[in-house]
Amino acid sequence: MGQPVREYLLTLCVTVAVTYLLTGPVRKFAIAAGAMPEIRARDVHREPTPRLGGIAMFGGLCAGLLVADHLKNLNGVFELSNEPRALLSGAALIWLIGVLDDKFEIDALIKLGAQMIAAGVMVMQGLTVLWIPVPGIGTVALTQWQGNLLTVALVVITINAVNFVDGLDGLAAGMVCIAAAAFFLYAYRIWYGYGIEPAAPATLFAAILMGMCLGFLPHNMHPARIFMGDSGSMLIGLVLAAGAISITGQVDPDTMALFAGGERNATHAMLPVFIPLLLPLTIIAIPMADLILAIVRRTWKGQSPFAADRGHLHHRLLELGHSHSRAVLIMYFWSGLIAFGAVAYSVHSASMWIVLAIALLSAVGLVLLLLPRFTPRAPRWAEFLVPPRYRHAERAAEAAAQDASAREPEPARPVTVGVSGVNGATAVGPRSRFPDRRKAGSAR
Repeated sequence: MGQPVREYLLTLCVTVAVTYLLTGPVRKFAIAAGAMPEIRARDVHREPTPRLGGIAMFGGLCAGLLVADHLKNLNGVFELSNEPRALLSGAALIWLIGVLDDKFEIDALIKLGAQMIAAGVMVMQGLTVLWIPVPGIGTVALTQWQGNLLTVALVVITINAVNFVDGLDGLAAGMVCIAAAAFFLYAYRIWYGYGIEPAAPATLFAAILMGMCLGFLPHNMHPARIFMGDSGSMLIGLVLAAGAISITGQVDPDTMALFAGGERNATHAMLPVFIPLLLPLTIIAIPMADLILAIVRRTWKGQSPFAADRGHLHHRLLELGHSHSRAVLIMYFWSGLIAFGAVAYSVHSASMWIVLAIALLSAVGLVLLLLPRFTPRAPRWAEFLVPPRYRHAERAAEAAAQDASAREPEPARPVTVGVSGVNGATAVGPRSRFPDRRKAGSAR
């Protein structure tokens, strides 16, 4: 089992390196190509920032697949399954549409149609849902049309959920990276823990998706030097959906043989195991909630569901008083709690410690959300170690007064004016320390 782990790590590292190294040249290309839109009313950043970061992420995807194809253990994924080729085909199409949108601002309905076509391309090559596990009923086989429609719906929903949450520096890439890490742990357990070969493509997709996000994050953290744009957000959304569809619709739960008895009893007893299989509803629960709230909010106001606004969850965190970085970290926290909590519950569903830990961390998350309204105060003996906003009122006023006095300008020296001589010349005394008129004028 150690050899596959090393090969996954190698694939991950190559994807990270290629994405990271390509992002710098892509940024220069985006600036030269004019892919720097003007600041919009809903934007949080204050300076035009280049987009097209998805070009580097697509390069990392191709590099990861290429390396995995030449590794001993991972090569079997390409020989026994057509899913990696299906993923690459759909990803290339959605990436191309995203690049055009980053440059020319394509209409929302055209992008929606392109997302459906990209999902259809993957379905035609075999990446589709064959059956779904239903608690209390068992494994339900789907007809071809049912599986195809469900696959297209999952791809479109996941792509738009990731696209909607891409509103702060590093937010979408970090949240998807957290989701991919949790999904990798679960898929790897299904493949090597139970020896189920159909889980291999989903495990590979998760490792490559982690590499794409990790390689891009150093350039995208606040303050971002480049945005991934739709070429990146739609791409990572499609890869995430492809992994979910692969392990949900291709892995037969009966092959796990965890429980004896009838199929209905086995499926009901395996309910915790099915939780992470419903990938779009667990590891991207936050983006999904944001997507649903945005559609309801805009429809209620009589607007188009695709009309942009400042009502997303990350905008609300900023309105509460959180800083840019703190809002991103809070979103990371909740995404990690839901994703890893679902995976942990699927492994040890009988352990009450996991439920208690999730409840405790949820309480911590609520405190973090309300932090601007209830600013904690440091103990008096530790006030000199924290910023003034965390000190008691009198100490904070003292610190503010000291800072203000330290910033007061030094009094200017008097100007000595000379006396005109016989020939009209003027003798000037010591030079004034006031700024000259040109600088003063420019300051005004």
